[in-house]
Amino acid sequence: MLIQWKAAPAWFAVFALLATVAGCAQTPVTSVAPGPGQLQMPVLKGWFDGEEVLYITTDVSHADVAAAKRANFAPRLAHALPAGPAQPGQRSSVDKVYAVTNFQQPSIFASAPKPVGPASADTAYSPLWQMVKVTWQPGRTPRELRAEEAVLDAAEKGEVLLEATPVVINCPIVQRPGQGSLPGLVLPQR
Repeated sequence: MLIQWKAAPAWFAVFALLATVAGCAQTPVTSVAPGPGQLQMPVLKGWFDGEEVLYITTDVSHADVAAAKRANFAPRLAHALPAGPAQPGQRSSVDKVYAVTNFQQPSIFASAPKPVGPASADTAYSPLWQMVKVTWQPGRTPRELRAEEAVLDAAEKGEVLLEATPVVINCPIVQRPGQGSLPGLVLPQR
């Protein structure tokens, strides 16, 4: 699937060019030629609290992951992680995104804007994510996990192993059902 943005301020042109080059690891589902003053770029499907969300991947702190995601290699993003072990209540600009390693499914996000866009009132949302690997254990039947709670429940039951990585990814969520889309976003009909 590709998204298009209508014409935006000049500063956005630099971001748009980088984001177009960055792309995402998956092939777009739909292709629609952009109209005048529009930009086209791939989006990916993910999950948040059982709802499908759409997001883009633009920057990654690890070179190999950046290459796999066709994103900008941005090693300084790793500095967004808090120093030392996680502490209860410790605030950070980074949230968790869960990437399943041995079963094909979309990523699972720990937060999302509500609503999407400049009116978001969700102070927990950040477009910066620490990648947590989710690996189904041998002898367990993999299934699609669609919420952080489902991931944590599967880990508690010993079905999956969770491994926090030092990889930080910039993946803004651009659309949520019932919570809108970024202003100016144009999605082709599926």
